[in-house]
Formats: sequence, structure tokens, C-alpha cells
Amino acid sequence: MISKIILKGVASYRKEAVLDTDKKVNLLYGLNGTGKSTFSEFLYDQTESRFSQCKIEGLEDNDTILVYNQKFVQDTFYEPEGIHGIFTLSKGNAEAQKVIDTASAEVKKLTEQKRKIEEKRAKDGQKHLNEIEEYKKQVWKIKTEYTGGDRVLEFCLEGLKGNKDTLFKHLVSLEKPEGELDYSVDDLKKEAQQLQGEAQSRQLISKVLINTEDIEQSELLSKVIVGNKNSSVASLIETLENSDWVNEGIKYVHIDGEKGVCPFCQQETISQDFIDQISAYFDESYNQDKSQIEQMIIRYDAEIKKASDFLDSIKDDAFLEKKKTELENLISNLGAVSEQNLSTLREKAKTPSIQVSLQSIKEIIESVNSIIENANSEIALYNQRIADIKGSKSKIRDRFWQLMRKDYNSVIELYTANEKAYAQSDKSAQKDIQTKISEINTNTALIEENRKKTVNIDEAVENIKNGLIDIGITDFTIEKYSEEEALYRLKRDDSNEDVFKTLSEGEKMVISFLYFIELCKGESTAEKASNKKIVVIDDPISSLSHIYVFNIGRLIHNEFLRTEKYDQLFILTHSLYFFYELTNTNHKERKETQKLFRICKNTESSYFEDMKYEDIQNDYQAYWHIIKDEKQAPALIANCMRNVMEYFFNFVEKQDFAQVFQKPELQETSYMAFNRYMNRESHSKGQNIFDIKEFDYNSFRAAFKKVFEIEGYIDHYNKMMSI
Repeated sequence: MISKIILKGVASYRKEAVLDTDKKVNLLYGLNGTGKSTFSEFLYDQTESRFSQCKIEGLEDNDTILVYNQKFVQDTFYEPEGIHGIFTLSKGNAEAQKVIDTASAEVKKLTEQKRKIEEKRAKDGQKHLNEIEEYKKQVWKIKTEYTGGDRVLEFCLEGLKGNKDTLFKHLVSLEKPEGELDYSVDDLKKEAQQLQGEAQSRQLISKVLINTEDIEQSELLSKVIVGNKNSSVASLIETLENSDWVNEGIKYVHIDGEKGVCPFCQQETISQDFIDQISAYFDESYNQDKSQIEQMIIRYDAEIKKASDFLDSIKDDAFLEKKKTELENLISNLGAVSEQNLSTLREKAKTPSIQVSLQSIKEIIESVNSIIENANSEIALYNQRIADIKGSKSKIRDRFWQLMRKDYNSVIELYTANEKAYAQSDKSAQKDIQTKISEINTNTALIEENRKKTVNIDEAVENIKNGLIDIGITDFTIEKYSEEEALYRLKRDDSNEDVFKTLSEGEKMVISFLYFIELCKGESTAEKASNKKIVVIDDPISSLSHIYVFNIGRLIHNEFLRTEKYDQLFILTHSLYFFYELTNTNHKERKETQKLFRICKNTESSYFEDMKYEDIQNDYQAYWHIIKDEKQAPALIANCMRNVMEYFFNFVEKQDFAQVFQKPELQETSYMAFNRYMNRESHSKGQNIFDIKEFDYNSFRAAFKKVFEIEGYIDHYNKMMSI
């Protein structure tokens, strides 16, 4: 069943016009020239190039659209030598008929089942596409993250950042890396940054070389350094254990005369002989040991300073960045330990008799050199990379995508599972659809096979004959023309000439419509079997006198509206009377089965409007409706004004409306164009009005109103203009 018809870019449908329907019966009313013929011609032959922008939604396989319009009449009666036979079912073969009915019901059921499977498949397919799109959206974050900001790794996405599909397919194609990766995005960024600009090779970082181990292990540190024991004061100094005190104090003794002042008691008690005895105690060996300790202090301090200065110079090196905190802690630890050792050495130098020991800085230096060694390994790799920048970037790119594949593994696994499940589901749906198609084809073949047993055209010929008689046409009839080709033609009793060309327009309309009814009831060939039929009837009373209008209306009711033979109906007419006759007067049934439309046209385009039953008006009211709309074509508005006045004054007031224009009030210059239009002959032809090109809506409407005003019918004008 057709659910939507879209007309665009053809004839008066300059803009897109959409007709939406969910009803079996669709009645369309429109004045001549609004676009009814274009509507039916599109349904008659959708393959015409002029309908390239038009389309139909809702049609199913094996649906047949049968259209009655002027094109049908021309194709059927003017071009062939004889009228093609209508194939209908004979009443004589009940068994074949039963097979056909059963198979037809089965085809209908199978078609519905196939439709539901296809709908579910389409729905599942859309759901699958939406899910895939969501996966792609998540993966697209790689592009937005690494082609913005610092853009250091943007080269890794070359050829992949154009659209989501390309990037997603690339990521899905990668194998998931095994185990944990020992690098991060930041690591790759640093490597990439090193390759930017004019990269140059780097020298390795020297290791820390320090010579303090002999000092830390010197025997002097544990040696008790004292003076000459043969000195006369040696026993006293050793007894008092104050050699360091004496050695320090003797520096302050000065003898001027026989006696010197004692630095300890401040009395003149020190003689030169006593000084000599004390000096003899602190002999050359003592002084050598003490001097050696002082040299150890100088060398140790120098070695530590050299190492500290070197470490300060390299601690901010980029290749030591990873271990910077650890390195700074080691430098700090080295400073603390070495300062403590220097303090201990200075204490030993001051008090040589004490025993001391130093902390070893060997482990600290080894730890520092281990960090430097690791950095040198990275420098070596860096030197290799800049020697082959292109190859290095390629390796970074490969590692980058390994990292991305691992990071987005959960998305890829969901996608893979979804894709597998959908593929199985879709394969099953396709198989079910093919099964239904095969079963439909089997039943269709069965219908066609049994239809051949029951085909004849006699019943169709007889029905058309009887139809002509029922309507009151008896001066011509229909007869077989060729048994072999299943053709028949029109015939008068007293003539063998081409009867159809001698018929009046009304008679042509009647015979062609009777033929169309039989075509809808049967098939155009013996082999053809339609599943569902959609019937379109375009203005079947346009050339009929009133005596035939009722009969055509009755035929449409009996053959189309009051039967379940047809899946859907579209009936178009220019007559509100006929339109009203076709509507179902039962409000509930009308609401369930019928939809009413108006085809309108203004200067921009033809278009469709939904109509309510209450909106149906007579022709006189329709003319007023057109007059109110200044967007309508000027010729149409002027023509409707003339029709209104002709109807109102000639039929209602029983006076010649032309006499109205002789009154002085309508002789003003601004009313002259209006007067000429209204008194023009052949006023029903819109092109005559267009030729004058004097139409102005506001002046015409003012003159139109003036007519009713001077004749005393302004209330009628106001009432009709508010419709």
C-alpha cells in the first residue's frame, strides 16, 4: 500500500509536495489546472525522465498500479488497431478456482510474513549501524586527541584522520599485543620530540670518577698519634693524657728573658729548657702523621667538590629526566656523607690522638654511575634513531598503534562480538526471506498455471455490453476482433468504420471507463497474476453530461468503494458535487477508511492539503475561497470573480450582471481593467486574461467589493469573504 507520494520539479509542482496517507480510500479534490493530471500521470508511468525527482513510498513486490486517465484512454483506444482483451476467470472450473483462491491467500500471507521479516531485518540493520557508529565515535577520540594540542604524534595518523571509517578499520585490523607494554604515550612523545627540527647526535655522559677510597680506609684514622716517649715530660703528658692540649697550648708561649708566661696559668713559670723538653716530645714522626692527615683533608675536599660540580652540571640533562629525583637524592646524600667525613678528618687533625672512621661513599657513586649508564644506553638508541629518522618514526608509529590497540581493546571486542552476532542474524533473515520468496513464486506459478485453464474474454465483453446498456448507450456495442490475439473492438450495427473516433467525449469516457473496470477485475495477460492492486481514477466525469455522472458514481461505489478486491484507491475530481458523492457519510467508517485531500496551486507551486468532511463546499463557495487567496494565479482569481457574479446576478437575482457595470459608480478609471475582464467573452480561458496583463489584485478586489456594495449585497460579500 502506498504510504507517501512526493512530487517535485515537474509541471506546476515546482516545490516539493508531499501526500501522506495510511488509508485505503483517498479522495483528492482540485480545480482544473491545479495538478491532478500530473499526479495521475506519475502513477501511470513513473519511469518518465520528467519524474526524476518524484517518488513513491510503501509499494511492495507484485503490487500493481492501475491508472485511469487521459493517457490510459489514448494508449488503449487510439494507438492499437483493436482493444486488448481482458482476461477474467471462468465460472466453469470450480476446482481450478479453488486452487487459485487458496494459492492467492497463501501468497498474501507469505508476502506479509516476508514484509515483517524485511522490516525486522531493516530495523536490526539500522540498530547495528548505530552501534557501529558509536564504536567509531569512541575510536575517533584518537584523532581528536593526537591531532590537537602539541601535535607531536600527529604523524602517526597520516592517512587515517580523513574519516571515522578509515581510522576504525585500521585499528580493528591490528592484532592485540601480548603482555604488558613497557612504554607510554609520554615516552613516545619524548622520542618524537627528539626527532624534530635539526636533530644532532649526543655525546655519552661521563661517569663520576672519585679517588677517596684510600682516605676512607687509611690506617692513620685509627692510629693514636702521640709524641716522643724519651722526652723528660713524656711520662707526665701520657699520665695526664693531655698531649693534644699541650701541643695546642705551646703555640702561645713566648719567652722574653729568663722566664715566659704560661698560657695555662698565666704565671712566669715557663723556662727555655722546659720549652725545649716539650718540643722534643712532639718530634718529626708526630708532625709527619699530622701533616699527612691535613693533606688527606685537602684531597678529600677537592675530590668531593669535583664530583659535586660535575653532578650539578648533568642533573638537568634530558636523558636523566626519568631518574632526576633519584639522582638528586643521591647527590644530596653524597653531600651529607662527605661533609660528615670532612668534619671527622678535621677533628682527627685537631686531636691526632683520637681514633676515627669514615663512611664509604662508594655505593653512592656506584648508584650514580648506574643511572648515568642507563642514560647512556638511551643516548645510544637516540643516536641510532636520528641516524635514520624515517625508520625511527615508523617504529614510533608502530608502537603508538600497538598502544592504541591495547587501550581500545574493550571497544574492539564489543565490535567483534556485535559484528559476529549481527552477521549470523542477518544471514538467518536473508535465508528466511529467500524461503518466503521461493514459496511465493511457487504459489504464483500455481496461480498462473491454473489461470490458463480458466481464461476467457467472453465475460469481460459481456460485462462491458451490459454496462453500456445500463447507462443508456445502445447505438454502439463491443465485439471480438481477433480470437488469436484476444482483441475486441467497438462496433455500430450499420458501420464498420473506427467507431471510437466518432464517439462524443462523454461516450468515449464511458466506454473507456467500463473497459478500465474490467481491466481492474481481471488481468491484461493470461500469465499475469497481481498480488495487490492499487487503483487510481483521474476525473472520470470531466466530459460527462449530468445524466451520466450519477451512473459513473454508482459504478465507482459498486466496483471499487464497496469491495475488498483492491488494496488502495486514489480518486481525483474537479467537482465538489462528485467529491461529496464519493465520501462515506458514516463518520466512523469514513475516519477508518477514507482520507480527503485538496490539491491547491498558487504562484509558487502546487501542493496538497488535508481536508475535513466539514470543509467540503459547493462550487460557488470554492470560487470565493480562490478569490480570497491573492497567491493564486491572476487568471484564476479573475475567472472566479466573473463566475461568482454570473452565478449570483443571473441565477439568484435574475438580472443580466453586465448591466451592473453601466452604473456611474463603476466608471472610475481604476475600475476599467476590472470592467473589461468581467465583460470579456470566453472568460473560462485563463490565458485570455493573462494576455491583457492589467491584473492588480488589490484594485480588482476593491472593484469586486464595489459591485456588491452598490447593489446592496455588502453583507453577502462580507460573509463570503470570511469563509
